[in-house]
Amino acid sequence: MRVLHVFKTYFPETQGGLEEVIRQICRHTRPLGVESRVLTLARRPHPACVQLPEAEVYRHRRWAEIASCGLSPAFPASLRRHAAWADVIHYHFPWPLADLAHLFHAPAAPALITYHADILRRSPLLAPYRPVMHRFLSRLDAIVATSEAYARTSPVLRRHAGRVHIIPIGLDDGPAPIPDPQRLQSLRERVGEGFFLFIGVLRYYKGLHILLQALHRMDRTHGGGPRVVIAGSGPMAPALHRQARALGLDRVTFLGSVSDADKIALLQLSRGIIFPSHLRAEAFGVTLLEGARQGRPLISTELGTGTSFVNAHGECGLVVPPGDPAALAGAMQRLEADPQLTRRLGLGARARYERLFTGPRMARGYVDLYHRLCAAPRGEGP
Repeated sequence: MRVLHVFKTYFPETQGGLEEVIRQICRHTRPLGVESRVLTLARRPHPACVQLPEAEVYRHRRWAEIASCGLSPAFPASLRRHAAWADVIHYHFPWPLADLAHLFHAPAAPALITYHADILRRSPLLAPYRPVMHRFLSRLDAIVATSEAYARTSPVLRRHAGRVHIIPIGLDDGPAPIPDPQRLQSLRERVGEGFFLFIGVLRYYKGLHILLQALHRMDRTHGGGPRVVIAGSGPMAPALHRQARALGLDRVTFLGSVSDADKIALLQLSRGIIFPSHLRAEAFGVTLLEGARQGRPLISTELGTGTSFVNAHGECGLVVPPGDPAALAGAMQRLEADPQLTRRLGLGARARYERLFTGPRMARGYVDLYHRLCAAPRGEGP
């Protein structure tokens, strides 16, 4: 079976949770007989086709970006060409350009979408886009949500509830990755160990400004507290650096983008994962899965999305109210003061990961859906 994945960004140009989800789907569906392609945009698409272990990646130049929507005049025709190769087209939402291209070109292959998150940012373009979005979603043969919680709380998914399927995100199974000893020692010398770790793109909804407020609060009320390492780059980086300087924080380290190997070493050195996202644009939290796979306790916020499906409070970690620096500070202090609790929650996170969130489990869900789409008459869904 041949599956075409469609999203606005992908490796090697960008690194984020959604790109990792696509990579994991491609990687784990391959042993089940799926050949994958990824159709995407890039600022410098040279070469135009990149062969990665999980898939061939076809890239077109991103000429402009409006409200986080990458634009390329070559994309619609390319979608039609690659869709002719595919048995199934697998879109990843949100990317409005893909919606329009699908509506105009109406590929013959069955199509589904993984609905990663609602569009929450206010924009004058959102009102005219909404009818296009709903028309696009209504034309698809299936819609996948990554958790029951998100399917239940998303107004968009509730409108299309009859065609929504739940397939949780999964990562590699087997033992947790072992870091390279030299890399581990190098990072230990640079950032120490026993810190709380954030990994991800520095976006507006990640709540990192609230995390910095929590650290400042601990400085004022307790004369200090746990250290935090922030690994990742993104549009909020300059503002976060300015905030940290203004608050006089010396217990936070910004590492910028890190390699997969560095990520594994940082996870090993960390006390736990801190995930302070405060808006429901955070639909799942791949970083939480990465921490759980490594047996680290998790701290996240209650958003009514998939984050509390991954981080079951009291089993895998601690869940606090969103946008609350005091609650975030209290959760970090609690884990720092109680090694037994930290160990118990870390073991619980790993056990829940093995039970619910492995890549092979996710892949079986998608491959079953692909086959049902191909077997069903067009327009009737699986």
